[in-house]
Amino acid sequence: MMVQRAKAAGTYEYGGKKWYFCNPGCLEKFRNNPEKYTGERPALGPHSAPAAGGTYTCPMHPEIVRHEPGTCPTCGMALEPVHATLDEPENPELGEMGRRLRISAVLTAPILAMAMGGMLFGHLMGRLQVWIELLLATPVVVWGGWPFFERAWASVRHRSPNMFTLIAMGTGAAYLYSVAAALFPSLFPASFRGHSGEVAVYFEAAAVITTLVLLGQVLELRARSQTSSAIRALHGLAPKSARIVRVTGHEEDIALEAVQPGDLLRVRPGEKVPVDGVVLEGSGAVDESMVTGEAARVEKRAGSKVTGATVNSTGSFVMRAERVGSETLLAQIVRMVSEAQRSRAQIQRIADRVAAYFVPAVIAVATITFGIWAVAGPEPRMAYALVNAVAVLMIACPCALGLATPMSIMVGTGRGATAGVLIRNAEALEALEKVDTVVIDKTGTLTEGKPRVVALVSDGMEEEALRFAAALERASEHPLAAAVLESAEARSLTIPKADAVETIAGQGVTGRVEGHAVVVGSASLLESKRIAVTGFASRVEPLRAEGQTVIFVAVDGRVIAALGIADPVKSSTEAALHFLRQEGVRVVMLTGDNRTTAEHVARKLGIEEIEAEVQPGQKAEAVRRLQQQGRTVAMAGDGINDAPALAQAQVGIAMGTGTDVAIESAGITLVRGDLGGIVRARRLSRATMRNIRQNLFFAFVYNLLGVPVAAGVLYPVLGLLLSPMIASAAMTFSSVSVISNALRLRKVKL
Repeated sequence: MMVQRAKAAGTYEYGGKKWYFCNPGCLEKFRNNPEKYTGERPALGPHSAPAAGGTYTCPMHPEIVRHEPGTCPTCGMALEPVHATLDEPENPELGEMGRRLRISAVLTAPILAMAMGGMLFGHLMGRLQVWIELLLATPVVVWGGWPFFERAWASVRHRSPNMFTLIAMGTGAAYLYSVAAALFPSLFPASFRGHSGEVAVYFEAAAVITTLVLLGQVLELRARSQTSSAIRALHGLAPKSARIVRVTGHEEDIALEAVQPGDLLRVRPGEKVPVDGVVLEGSGAVDESMVTGEAARVEKRAGSKVTGATVNSTGSFVMRAERVGSETLLAQIVRMVSEAQRSRAQIQRIADRVAAYFVPAVIAVATITFGIWAVAGPEPRMAYALVNAVAVLMIACPCALGLATPMSIMVGTGRGATAGVLIRNAEALEALEKVDTVVIDKTGTLTEGKPRVVALVSDGMEEEALRFAAALERASEHPLAAAVLESAEARSLTIPKADAVETIAGQGVTGRVEGHAVVVGSASLLESKRIAVTGFASRVEPLRAEGQTVIFVAVDGRVIAALGIADPVKSSTEAALHFLRQEGVRVVMLTGDNRTTAEHVARKLGIEEIEAEVQPGQKAEAVRRLQQQGRTVAMAGDGINDAPALAQAQVGIAMGTGTDVAIESAGITLVRGDLGGIVRARRLSRATMRNIRQNLFFAFVYNLLGVPVAAGVLYPVLGLLLSPMIASAAMTFSSVSVISNALRLRKVKL
């Protein structure tokens, strides 16, 4: 069954999978008889497993999905696996085309030799040569070219003419005409005969064209297989096994698939980290370059997060598995890259609109060419008319036009993945090049996001304030909460249990601890609870002047302490901001932190525009205001409170070290979680879009120049005609050239 992705208007469980439908009518038809469903095609749900044998799609038409190898009914191209595997199976299409090419080449060589010999020495064998050419050309055209005729017929049935429509018309016309001329030469009038009175045959043209198209298909299939090399490389990063530490202390190697969350795993020097998890004991220097693109080794010790597929260079440690199988970062990267490679950029709509009219236009030009040469051409007029019409059909290549964008997107997104830049869809990659304003969250984006308590202002209630604050913050995932907990643990304080905990996004948290009503958060939160902070206001200003974030601890309606929390700026931030300013990009800091702290960080980084004390809902509104000014906005953030703004921006950029909600809301994820990734992403966007424009220019210009030349517009001036065989060779290599140009993105410097 073929399936097609669409916006869901309804879902239905069938065959252990969830199916999505565009409208209720299609859903009802599928529910009544799923095996014989022929309406609008449903799409596999995001959590369903691939069908046996894999899932295949067309690079030019990703909405076409099948559960077995085959050809695209729209363009006739061979379908490719949706999910690339480490051990790439032999492509049956490539094997079959290769076999047809080898046999066709052997049979075509003597035909071409006889044709060349005839041009040099005259047709010495006369009718015998015609019969030999007929005998040799028939298996080449009929058997070797059979896939092209099948695809052409499919294009007619689906009312979607494509490259194979033109190929079948051209080779079919040349071959059938030649067969008729060989068998019934007396039926042809003088307009078909040469000066010697013979009716010319074009078996060599039909055979050579078929062989050249087969060669082009083989080269194209080989080149296209390289576009998934990035995904296969990512697959190859995962180790095959893990060393588990049993409860008894016994260690043994198990298959990676057998690892479960909670398992204790030993990682020795030189070994790969098997899955995502946290270090429990020991230490090591881990090379994370395969995932983040950064070469520097990262020290890991107890409490450090480790990522599957990274390499432990030195030291040994025991880790607890947290994310395994499809939940690991590596698996998510592979999934995101696969989805991005099948997405479409806006620029592709131009090519799609042109391609929709292209083949009918070429057929019309070929018909007009035939008519003009048949009426006004030199003798033999009909022979010239046929040859030039076939040349027009052969030289046109809608395949190159259709491949221009998807091939570049496939290679570009794969290249980004190897550099720690994950592209969710082609639209984000395309839009990033046009971004003129970057809105950046402070905590966790400009800064490390790992703050620590560096000051505590209180009237002799420091430990009690820390205990109460840590009790509430234990349930929070906010970076400031981690700083409070770390400070309490560093003092070996006993953290009590908290009840009725409520988190107010972007402001703080409330709850009850040991029977007391406790509020921990910003001044605005306390004010909303009608708790006065005036007694501490002047005492915390020096902390804010130093760039510290201040949170208050109030118990039973009275402030008992203020905590000063500092968050160091990431090492790559200054260089990234310098790059953006050089690019003429407007940088705006958007933070929920207080203005004094925000201004301190902004001065340090040279950021001139700041919006501080912004609530989560207001962040999206701030992005919207910039868009209303005509700005193309990218939003970079890492927290749950950034998710609405990430979704609102033309390009949402999430830190890979941030929350899952932020990552899901973004179009681009920076695995390492630093702004240096924005520089790499911008360069990748620019290189990919430049590559797409090169491909489109080549495809458009090639056809704009090639079709008129094939039609014979240069003949009255230069006496120049384009042989159908040369036209076929040009058509064949045009699509290969587009793919080869796209493959250059694999080595682009980011």
